[in-house]
Amino acid sequence: MQRPNNAGNTSVLLPEPSLGRLPWYLSYVSGLRRQGVSHVSTTQMGAALNLDASKIAKDLSLLDLRGKTRIGYEVPLLEEALQRVLGFQESHNAVMIGVGSLGSSLIGDRGLGHYGLNIVAGFDVRSEVIGTEIFGVPIYDINNLVKERARLEAEIGVLAVPSEVAQSTASLLVASGIRAIWNFTPTRILVPEDVVITNTSIYSHLALMYNRLSNLVSD
Repeated sequence: MQRPNNAGNTSVLLPEPSLGRLPWYLSYVSGLRRQGVSHVSTTQMGAALNLDASKIAKDLSLLDLRGKTRIGYEVPLLEEALQRVLGFQESHNAVMIGVGSLGSSLIGDRGLGHYGLNIVAGFDVRSEVIGTEIFGVPIYDINNLVKERARLEAEIGVLAVPSEVAQSTASLLVASGIRAIWNFTPTRILVPEDVVITNTSIYSHLALMYNRLSNLVSD
């Protein structure tokens, strides 16, 4: 959960379901702004996103955002508020741990930079990649993580290593001073309470899709 206020700092916890929907709103509103649309209502947003307008209004009220009757929200102000609360306006230095196919792809995803994630270095154990660059990002020996992490002032570690070393690598990230871990491994890792952990399991999503597809076909 995240704690927003009007200044963009943290004070009131946002429910995770609401927080998960905010990027949808931002994407839609940003498109409207590029089209020159000045105002948008929750009814319009609901129709475009296939969501209940009252749910959208409730989510936005958590951010202390209020629309005008029969006019809606000012698109530029709504976009700015959503970017601020989501943290996308700030730049967060991150290190990529494991630069195989997935790690390299994430380094090359420049879209992440538009959402505030700045991957400043990669780390690996393979001698053939240590000392090279991937999309202009330098790759270091994982044994130098503690020293390099401090120099790079990185606060986020993106984890894409084999499952069998996921926990030990996460522990190394914590020891290096990392404050948040974005875990792409299928392993459930344990971290101290003062370290943020977010799990993005591609395999879990695949299993969910296959299961729903199978049920859809059988119906």
